[in-house]
Amino acid sequence: MPSVFSCVSFFFLLVGCLVTGSLADDPYVFFDWTVSYLTGYSLGVKQQVIGINGLFPGPILNVTTNWNVIVNVKNELDEPLLLTWNGVQNRKNSWQDGVLGTNCPIPAGWNWTYQFQVKDQIGSFFYFPSLNFQRAAGGYGGIIINNRDVIPLPFAVPDGDIIVFISDWYTKSHKELRKHVEKGDDVGVPDGILINGFGPYRYDEALVQEGITYQIINVEPGKTYRLRVHNVGISTSLNFRIQNHNLLLVETEGSYTVQQNYENMDIHVGQSYSFLVTMDQNASSDYYIVASPRYVNSSAWTKAAGVAILHYSNSQGPASGSLPDPPNEQDIYFSMNQARSIRWNVSAGAARPNPQGSFKYGDITVTDVYVILNRPAELIDGKWRTTLNGISYLPPPTPLMLAQKYNISGVYKLDFPNRPMNRPPKFDTSLINGTFKGFMEIIFQNNDTTVQSYHMDGYAFFVVGMDFGVWTENSRGTYNKWDGVARCTIQVFPGAWTAILVSLDNAGIWNLRAENLNSWYLGQEVYMSVVNPEIDTSEVSLPDNAIYCGLLSSLQKDQAQRFKFSSAPTLQSVSRAVLLALAATLYASFIR
Repeated sequence: MPSVFSCVSFFFLLVGCLVTGSLADDPYVFFDWTVSYLTGYSLGVKQQVIGINGLFPGPILNVTTNWNVIVNVKNELDEPLLLTWNGVQNRKNSWQDGVLGTNCPIPAGWNWTYQFQVKDQIGSFFYFPSLNFQRAAGGYGGIIINNRDVIPLPFAVPDGDIIVFISDWYTKSHKELRKHVEKGDDVGVPDGILINGFGPYRYDEALVQEGITYQIINVEPGKTYRLRVHNVGISTSLNFRIQNHNLLLVETEGSYTVQQNYENMDIHVGQSYSFLVTMDQNASSDYYIVASPRYVNSSAWTKAAGVAILHYSNSQGPASGSLPDPPNEQDIYFSMNQARSIRWNVSAGAARPNPQGSFKYGDITVTDVYVILNRPAELIDGKWRTTLNGISYLPPPTPLMLAQKYNISGVYKLDFPNRPMNRPPKFDTSLINGTFKGFMEIIFQNNDTTVQSYHMDGYAFFVVGMDFGVWTENSRGTYNKWDGVARCTIQVFPGAWTAILVSLDNAGIWNLRAENLNSWYLGQEVYMSVVNPEIDTSEVSLPDNAIYCGLLSSLQKDQAQRFKFSSAPTLQSVSRAVLLALAATLYASFIR
């Protein structure tokens, strides 16, 4: 019989090996979310908003590169729901993208579990509901993907991390707004601007009614904070600034940038930025944090700007006086030059130890070129619709991914035109046929009268050029082929173009859309099919919990038999408990 000492030694050695082995793998984190209607008073008017776990805005997903994320979503709305992860690339796993091309909607009263890995990413992103104009009612929240410990930040570790959501806001419900859009009406001037779901501080008694709750951000003098600012609105470009404080830009949508100070930043719909802000003022009073609309008719804009309060712990009084000035409203060149000034930090490591700029995108041969022209809403077959290259996307009842998986013909066509077509606009389910591991150039040409933002799921693309006028082949002479920033959402100014380059190394079917919700809702989107011609066992297959709809509705089993709403602990906790139980069993067997 072994000695007690040898048994104990074996026991702890076994536990140590098992736990070390379990923690060496990429961790899993679990979240249970209930999406439901809440009553809100953001602008002093009672209205219905969409919250998650009783919160508006919703919970923060705070994870680290390569972690596996499990989000169990229960839909307590009165209509179908999908959540999409704006900027999370879902490498080789577009099944989790949360848009109609990849997922059947989660019916009212059901729940569904998203399972994805934040593979090879860092940065600041957000999630939101992708169906039925629901983003206009909320349902959004932040995503933070931290560096792994082995990869240092390209700046000193901040003293705090603060998420700021800025958004245009309407007191009409999302259902009312979408009816207006369907009739061809513009959404109009917003009723106000929110910061973190709150209305404005009463900086002007004539503009801001009494009793509105506003956001206060508490800080300590002398410390530096990372502010992750997201424009989660539906149609309005916003200028963000903090009274008497510089914004040191360090990251945008997963790419570290050349560090530059800005007095203010134009943040367009769907875009995310990280700034370092040092609390270097004398705190004679609190300071204004402002988000105000850009490119709106000043005579029509009589509403309050979004105003929050930056409060030093040693502040000597409330903020007062006029707000810090925005850029000249008529100077659209200011915003374009500001956008052009944002550069990729090619010497910084991010998700991997090698520098971001080790991928020499300017030396790669382009395999496909798409010039994509948008147009304002117009009547197509009696319905108000928007188009890209004359096509208004018509989502089929069967998601594209499921149709591809089950080889169902006739659901979509791989014939999206690579140039604007000289023909009447039409409805169609036409996809871009992307070349796997090809290198695509996309030029967005904006023929609308407003700034439009475009977002690509599954990828970060390189912003290589933008200018006013019509893009031509000669425009390539102005491209930045060295340190154009890599991001996932880019603005296109009215009467102007923006060019991007993207490496199609992520197999799947991916959504390319207008982030301006009215444009997207009326059909301004397209999907890109990127098929790996070889068998890749690392590509994620159809999830076991897939919801079936459309032509595959007969495959859907009863909800009660398929899903459980869990309140699950993190996998690390489960692993430790299981391993310790196993070790205890082995130990007991050993000493018998």
